[in-house]
Amino acid sequence: MASNKILCVAEKPAIAKAVANHLAGGHVTTRPSGNQYVKNYDFDFSFGQPWGNCSVTMTSVIGHLTGLEFEANYRKWSSCTPEHLFDCRVEESIDNDKKAIAENITQQARYAKALFIWTDCDREGEHIGSEVRDAAVRGNSRLQVKRARFSNTERAHVLRAALNPIDLDERQVNAVAARIELDLRLGASFTRFQTLNLQAMGASLAERLISYGSCQFPTLGFVVDRYFRVKNFVPEKFWSIKIVHRRDDIDVTFLWRRHRLFDRMAVTVLFERCLNARIAKVSKLQKKPTSKWKPLPLTTVELQKLGSMFLRMDSQKVMKIAEELYTKGWISYPRTETDQFDKGIDLKALIQKQLPDQTWGPYSQHLLTSAGAFHTPRAGHNNDQAHPPIHPVNYVNPTTLSHDERRVYEFVVRRFLGCCSDDAKGSLTTIELAYGDELFHATGLLVLQRNYLDIYTYDRWESSQQLPTFEMNEVFEPSEANMTEGETGPPGYLTEPELISLMDANGIGTDATMAEHIAKIKERMYVETRPRGGAASTNTGDTAGRGGARGTRGSRGGRGRGGRGGAQTIDDSTSVTSGRGGGVIEFIPTTLGCALIEGYDNMGLATSLGKPFLRKEMEAKMKEICAGTKGRRDVVQEVLEGYREVLVTAVRQVEVLRAACRKYVLNGGNGGEAP
Repeated sequence: MASNKILCVAEKPAIAKAVANHLAGGHVTTRPSGNQYVKNYDFDFSFGQPWGNCSVTMTSVIGHLTGLEFEANYRKWSSCTPEHLFDCRVEESIDNDKKAIAENITQQARYAKALFIWTDCDREGEHIGSEVRDAAVRGNSRLQVKRARFSNTERAHVLRAALNPIDLDERQVNAVAARIELDLRLGASFTRFQTLNLQAMGASLAERLISYGSCQFPTLGFVVDRYFRVKNFVPEKFWSIKIVHRRDDIDVTFLWRRHRLFDRMAVTVLFERCLNARIAKVSKLQKKPTSKWKPLPLTTVELQKLGSMFLRMDSQKVMKIAEELYTKGWISYPRTETDQFDKGIDLKALIQKQLPDQTWGPYSQHLLTSAGAFHTPRAGHNNDQAHPPIHPVNYVNPTTLSHDERRVYEFVVRRFLGCCSDDAKGSLTTIELAYGDELFHATGLLVLQRNYLDIYTYDRWESSQQLPTFEMNEVFEPSEANMTEGETGPPGYLTEPELISLMDANGIGTDATMAEHIAKIKERMYVETRPRGGAASTNTGDTAGRGGARGTRGSRGGRGRGGRGGAQTIDDSTSVTSGRGGGVIEFIPTTLGCALIEGYDNMGLATSLGKPFLRKEMEAKMKEICAGTKGRRDVVQEVLEGYREVLVTAVRQVEVLRAACRKYVLNGGNGGEAP
């Protein structure tokens, strides 16, 4: 074993190539590895003490090397009951298509004194690092193992990571190992239970794989829950009072402090009192400065939500493009919960890199040279202690990127420059009237300094119509007074930004996996998507929109009002911005998606599989492993016991699930009624 050889292994071939070029200073020799996508890069580099000047081989894996599977005699679906999969032995093995990669690591490690792991610095990357370590130790049991901590592939950052290696975090390794085992046992047991029982019903279910995932089903549950709230919504009439006064050729609308009431007679009495008073008096006159805060630094969840909202891309596509931009060295690591910049980051140096751009270069110059233009970004409340917020680390001419890469890169740059700007400033005027016994108000906004809005064009804050002059305590007879009528309207179907917000709030998946879970329920045809207000994108899943929501749903929303204050309103006196149209994608459950969620809901389970609580509890236990307060085996057993109770009840109540499928799927999606 050579005493000055170090083996470096990255998570992806592109990262291995980028890191090798940075460390080698361009003087690198390339060799094949046994896998067509993976190369070995040889060069020299001085790692500092205690390593000194070393010869280096940099190579990579392509994601996970190993997979977990049941023992051979439990792999056939007919080999045992689904409940047995909670307890039978599992085996870890190297995937067939990864054996050449693992063997390359084993062979290269024979001649090394140390292994430096360059996998992504998150939980999953830590576990992949442990797989790399295991493959390397098979070739050299005396190997010292370290990992590089990095969040982007910018040269100076890579060099710092190489000179300051740390140890693998075994707690994170164990947390991922626990999650992998639980996903296998829970997914396989419930998938076999559902598929075997529902395929036996024949018709469209006869050849259907009906998969289960502990994140997949709560995600579907959110979509189904909103669907039934919309379908079961019962409008309610309401009444309001609106007064208008014309002054200086401007019609000023004063809105009722009570907003609206659902009692026509009560509003009629109050309105008549106003008319009898005849005279309105200015009871409050206020003019004060106001601000629209600039955005917080960008996290993964926000990137997915806003990418869907503003770029009209689904979250999975946004993350794929962000990963590519990161791999190419243009942005920082795109999987982060952190919404605050470390004080040690040179933000102005990052801004300076954007000066060459013709579109946002002049604004970058303004931040650097105009007095008072640059402001320290706001600090949020989240810091994962692993990665900074998503930001540009190098400039790339947008014309060299693909159309979608350019849009995502531009969004990241504009968000970062907006974070380094000042808040937008304005002046807000409020006039309050006493009219009879009732209070009314009107507001006027004047935007004085746009500041961050000039670069972060995704936010809107516009001046309203200016109010004419009123004096405190002046009295006048309103030009017009009306009693108006409207009715509440249903919420919209769930959009992707809303779904991501619900998943985030309820601990369903991590910031790194939410897009995958959403893609999975689409792939399994449990949901379909469509532009808001349009037709479903496909019909292969048999959408539930044909009447599957008839009747009531009891605990899943009843009449579906969702609270009087939260519904969209239809009113001739109030302009309602509902966010509809414009290409926003909404989710509609298929008939099978509705059947699965309603079936489990109706079983009388302590916690339905369509609810987020079991998975949220599991994720909390993963964090306990990472914190060192619980061990891997203890967590696996605790979680399995909770789900075992659910499976036993589901097996006993399987006819309830079948009844839901007959109601929605086998009866043409008509909720049990004849087509």
